[in-house]
Amino acid sequence: MEMRKVQFTGNSSYVISLPIEWIRSMNISKNEPLGIRLQSDGSLLILPRPSLEPAVREKELHADTIKDPTFLFRCMVGSYIAGYTSIRVVSSTTLPPSMRKAARDFTQMTIGQQIVEETESSIVIKDLLNPVEMPFENSIKRMYIIVKTMFKDAILSLENKDKILATDIVNRDTEVDKLQWLISRQYHLLLQDLTLSEKMHVPLKQALNYYVVSRILERVGDHGVRLATHIPILLDHHIDQKLVAEIKNAIDLAMVILDSSIHSIFSGSLFDANRTIDSVGELESVADGITSIALQRKGELALSIGYIAESTRRAGEYAADISEAIINQLIEEKKGL
Repeated sequence: MEMRKVQFTGNSSYVISLPIEWIRSMNISKNEPLGIRLQSDGSLLILPRPSLEPAVREKELHADTIKDPTFLFRCMVGSYIAGYTSIRVVSSTTLPPSMRKAARDFTQMTIGQQIVEETESSIVIKDLLNPVEMPFENSIKRMYIIVKTMFKDAILSLENKDKILATDIVNRDTEVDKLQWLISRQYHLLLQDLTLSEKMHVPLKQALNYYVVSRILERVGDHGVRLATHIPILLDHHIDQKLVAEIKNAIDLAMVILDSSIHSIFSGSLFDANRTIDSVGELESVADGITSIALQRKGELALSIGYIAESTRRAGEYAADISEAIINQLIEEKKGL
């Protein structure tokens, strides 16, 4: 780190010189205004041309090199999360149909991405979403509602012997993934452009917490999918109502933990978050009871009951992880109890 001395000029001004290399690299002219922002840690952020819109960032992906459509899809998702505003898929020859399908699937499974140009050998996808229009808080709340509904409908599908509803639960996971990718993208955009933090009214540390919570909610959603995929097997074996009641009880407990954890995000209560973590023990006890029942069964039924018990337990434990993240955040903000 380069050190520079503060100088005193006139009667009331303190000045510090700026590195000539930086001035040249940013093409800054004499008398050009620079933005200065005070950061939460006391440091100063110098912003060249703060009024200008962020530069367009384009990522080019070559189908000649990335020959697998699944790999191409993952590269597009990675580019999206990294904050690229334009993704160009190109080929030295005609772009294969499988690659075009991967591009279409990508636009359908992400928020704000649209194919704006297409030729025989290329596809251009651009980001049409203003990050300010999708606040972190709204995305987290929507993820929470979707995930909670997945588990609640899992109970209904089991009680009502509804395999179609169980299948629908699995399909909803796509919406959870969409929102998690969006939050990841917005967090990376904040890292690249700190002025966006002010526009979105979200400090960078808080954005990090939203990102962490979104990752946890995405994992809870994955366990909702895993649970739903095993419900049809239980229905095929006509399990008794006592086992259904035990599974319902476990899922209800897991959702109470999730409710409390999400509430602690917005209540800002250390004690609420701590009580939520303590409540995991009861869920673990109920899940252990379901696992014991699984050991008394045979074949695929035993495996499915065991998977449902484990996924319900893990959903509650992941939900408690949200409260742990909130405690860490609050301790730092409040500097103690």
